[in-house]
Amino acid sequence: MMVNWSKFHLLSVVGLFLSFCELTFSLKITSTSPGVMEKAEGDGAIMDCKFTIESTESGPWDIEWSLQPPDNNGPSNLIITYSGDRVFGDYYGPLKDRVHFVATDPTAGDASLSITKLKYSDTGTYQCKVKKAPGLDSLNVKLVVLVKPSKPRCSITGTTETGNDIALHCTSTEGTTPLTYAWEKTTSTKTLPSRSVLDSTSGTLSMKNVSTDFSGIYRCRVSNKVGSDECIVNFSVTEPTNNAGVIAGAVIGVLLFLLLLLILIFCFLRRRKEKKFEREIQHEIKEDVPAPKSRASTARSFLSSNRSSLGSMSPSNMDTYPKTQYSKIGNGDYGVQPTSMNSEPSKVAGHNLSRMGAVPVMIPAQSKDGSIV
Repeated sequence: MMVNWSKFHLLSVVGLFLSFCELTFSLKITSTSPGVMEKAEGDGAIMDCKFTIESTESGPWDIEWSLQPPDNNGPSNLIITYSGDRVFGDYYGPLKDRVHFVATDPTAGDASLSITKLKYSDTGTYQCKVKKAPGLDSLNVKLVVLVKPSKPRCSITGTTETGNDIALHCTSTEGTTPLTYAWEKTTSTKTLPSRSVLDSTSGTLSMKNVSTDFSGIYRCRVSNKVGSDECIVNFSVTEPTNNAGVIAGAVIGVLLFLLLLLILIFCFLRRRKEKKFEREIQHEIKEDVPAPKSRASTARSFLSSNRSSLGSMSPSNMDTYPKTQYSKIGNGDYGVQPTSMNSEPSKVAGHNLSRMGAVPVMIPAQSKDGSIV
């Protein structure tokens, strides 16, 4: 009796479990996970989440999409839900107004999600969960947003003359790695020269011992999984220039400049020496010239000597003294110069005498009898 009860209990548990599994698996998501979905930035993405339901349960619908954290630690971010016959899509700020259900009625078996204008920050794992009590199923979709390569910049390093080594560079500053570079010649044979080596990772095309045959238009294309872009460079190889003539011309120009500079310095020093010599001569002349005699004192001494001479004169001895002209005083030493009675004295205008520094002096007059008046 004890054994029979145990068998009955076991059969009951198995029956309940099978009933639960039947109810649970009556709602099933039929879409298969793509593993990793790669899309380009700016494009749109549709993540499938189709399902079937066989249960006749009348529980409420609950469909939701959420963004799982990168490390699967912490709560997920709810994006959009369908509940109570209404859609709510304002939960997650970065995706606001860019997410919506593909189907107008998600309960009809299609809970797929559409995201427009993808951004690099939209990369992550998205989970679709469909629930109708007691049924429940979910699906994870990993979305990776890739950035297209930016327009590359082509450049040349090295001297573009025959016999030299030249390198063509191609660089794109943006884009999801890995980036692949490829060079091609668009003119002439349209093949790269035999003495060239391409690094597809760095975008450098190295060319050894170039010749005029290397000249032409070269195009670089950079690409990744979601896009590509290109740039063009015109590469022209010329013969070497005559460096000897350029160097000789430069040397001659420098020498002429130095010669002109020396001439200017010489002229400057010579002129300075001449000015110094002129100043020294003028200084010596001023030192050699004696100080002029005081005109006033000379005139006074002349007047006093003549007065004493005249005072000693008398009518009796007047004839013994020579006649002297007192009407003119010498310009230079203010001395009395004996002149002939017959010679006419030179006349100088009064204003000229003042300009010459003459001092007016009163000359005593003499009467006919020889007395001083």
